[in-house]
Amino acid sequence: MKVFLSWSGELSRRVALVFREWLPSVIQAVEPYVSSEDIDKGARWSSDIAQELEVSSYGIICITKENIEAPWINFEAGALAKTFDKAYVSPFLFGIKRFEVSGPLLQFQSTLYEKDDVKKLIDGINKACDLQGLDSLRLDKVFEMWWPALKEELDNLLVNSDDYLISDEKENSGEINSMLEEVLELTRNQQKLLRSPHDILPPEYLAKVIGELSPSTVHPGAIADLRRGLTIGEALIKKYEETREMDINEFQHMLRMLRRPLVHLTKRTKHIEQRIQLELDM
Repeated sequence: MKVFLSWSGELSRRVALVFREWLPSVIQAVEPYVSSEDIDKGARWSSDIAQELEVSSYGIICITKENIEAPWINFEAGALAKTFDKAYVSPFLFGIKRFEVSGPLLQFQSTLYEKDDVKKLIDGINKACDLQGLDSLRLDKVFEMWWPALKEELDNLLVNSDDYLISDEKENSGEINSMLEEVLELTRNQQKLLRSPHDILPPEYLAKVIGELSPSTVHPGAIADLRRGLTIGEALIKKYEETREMDINEFQHMLRMLRRPLVHLTKRTKHIEQRIQLELDM
């Protein structure tokens, strides 16, 4: 039986890898799958992950402090909910508590990093194995034997978790700077477009481009996420116009919300974007 391990961020990835190696030691019938790429970087749209979802019978979402507020964690949870029975999906809360969980993740029975809770998770996976699962007495013995190994691996990750978070923050900082440059460039292009819209993008050309953008190429989740990010952006702009003050944390949160759907849209419409850019540069 295949178990789908969902992750986002370096710490979450390492937790998923630990479970990938540990789970078959407890339940030999289990075949864990961990994607090679972060779902936040577009891998969630790839065909290999879609195929693995189709053949998996259980899903574990590795939740950490670094990704609990990531909008696309909720999309991933939604995808798992549509694929599996809700009883066969469990967010694994690593270094966080249940009261910190919100949104679509609340529909699932989460697992804390505690021995009793992890045992319940294993019981659920074993139940999903049906005839391939172990009898309860044997499962209890095997779990007791392998629990120390899991605890040692996860404790090491927990001790060093700040290092992984700092690494991700540095990466995010670089991404934010890059995004600010892109926003500036987009603003310049927008001003150019507003000065002479018909010269740059004639109506008949724009209609042709829009016609080439099939709705099937764009995931509805990305559109919803983009809309939420833009709504937050409009509120921040209005607040700034009224108070001349900007909360940098809120601004960075808005940029993070916009980054993922924009990356998705860029990938799906790259050829159209290149054609539009050629028109803007003329």
